[in-house]
Amino acid sequence: HDIGKNIVGVVLGCNNYEIVDLGVMVPADKILKTALEEQVDVIGLSGLITPSLDEMVHVAREMQRLNIRLPLLIGGATTSKTHTAVKVEPQYSNAPVVHVLDASRSVAVVSALLTKNKTDHAQFRQKVKEEYEQIRIQRAGRQASKEYRSLADARAHRFQPDWSSYEAPKPQMTGVRRFDDYSLEELSEYIDWTPFFQSWQLAGKFPAILDDEVVGTEAKKLYHDAQAMLRQIIDEKWLTARGVIGLFPANAVEGDSISVFEDDSRTTVRCTLHHLRQQNLKAPGQPNYCLSDFIAPFDEQGKASKSDYLGAFAVTAGIGIEEHIRRFEAAHDDYSAILLKALADRLAEAFAERMHERVRKEFWGYASSESLDNQDLIAEKYRGIRPAPGYPACPEHTEKRSLWQLLEPDKSGITLTESFAMYPAAAVSGWYFSHPESKYFGLGQIGKDQVEDYARRKGMSLQEAERWLAPVLNYDP
Repeated sequence: HDIGKNIVGVVLGCNNYEIVDLGVMVPADKILKTALEEQVDVIGLSGLITPSLDEMVHVAREMQRLNIRLPLLIGGATTSKTHTAVKVEPQYSNAPVVHVLDASRSVAVVSALLTKNKTDHAQFRQKVKEEYEQIRIQRAGRQASKEYRSLADARAHRFQPDWSSYEAPKPQMTGVRRFDDYSLEELSEYIDWTPFFQSWQLAGKFPAILDDEVVGTEAKKLYHDAQAMLRQIIDEKWLTARGVIGLFPANAVEGDSISVFEDDSRTTVRCTLHHLRQQNLKAPGQPNYCLSDFIAPFDEQGKASKSDYLGAFAVTAGIGIEEHIRRFEAAHDDYSAILLKALADRLAEAFAERMHERVRKEFWGYASSESLDNQDLIAEKYRGIRPAPGYPACPEHTEKRSLWQLLEPDKSGITLTESFAMYPAAAVSGWYFSHPESKYFGLGQIGKDQVEDYARRKGMSLQEAERWLAPVLNYDP
């Protein structure tokens, strides 16, 4: 989403800066062409998902090649000061490259970059340069001191449930089920409000944030406005929620992959999911996890020793949002446009939460007697997980291809961009695992041996695999 970028634009606009907003998924040549035509003073890039990081490096390289001399600001959910210092700043030496943590810092940074006081400007530039050099040195030191297992050794230290005594729950339904107009009223009961306030850069847990000494007054006002707009969204049908789920026979196969089958005979493979394994050296008794560990494996004879299953989902609450965003933007009502985007995001996450609950209780049915309130659901006190491609346990976005192959979410109006972002932006997709010991984990960084193995499994070149896995590599390609 461009919620964060929109907020930065509003904050800078309120401080008398003129903003040229090119929207989302803008190619580098258009950004730089516009910057020169409009004679801008600063270029700002915002990134939501990991492929954006590569694009930022590309923009910096192009700015250097074209001898552009404008400061470059980097921000957004997927960015960090470390990534900016290590990957972006070394590509561009004509002007400062600065990571901006959030909208509240943007004014001070832009002001320091554009000050007419040459001494202040030089001091700020030098301070950033020294700080980023220090970050690079510290990172190199950390990288050198970290210990990793080889892929073979990590696999030898895999998580191994007791499959001999485990019977995987058979779903009440297999195959695909679509939901074309899910009740927004029902979904509103499942909203997790804490990330809503975070998207507005108000820190604190809901509902305590409403009484917070620092941000309580603003949080209350925002919550009141959100409730009023939510009522309108539901009553006037501004948005439509659509989704699709699927439950399929599946087994783990050699090499950290999972085969998804046509039917319970398990003879025809529909698609193969390729997962990644932790390689960091752990304390004795601590396994190196991979998502495939949570699915019953094939035995040595290549037969399913146990029948197991895997689920998949893709949901959106963003159908119909564009006309309302255009309406607000035409009225120069940035606040309402951002509020609507933030609420659509929350409804999409609520849809993912509600659908997972129904899968556990009805469609898969392995927890039919589960009785949890919304706080318990937010705290994930249920059995099973729903990891999403692009998130820490499975950070590689091209795996969404398999998800789209299984579910055909395009039929529900959910599509993938060329960088594997979902459209509408208020969308969530992922996998369902039912094993009682399944858990979320962060992959951490991985070695070249695993990247080579992954490229082979995926039918990619090593270079392409390294590009998609760039944020998790423990080496420089």
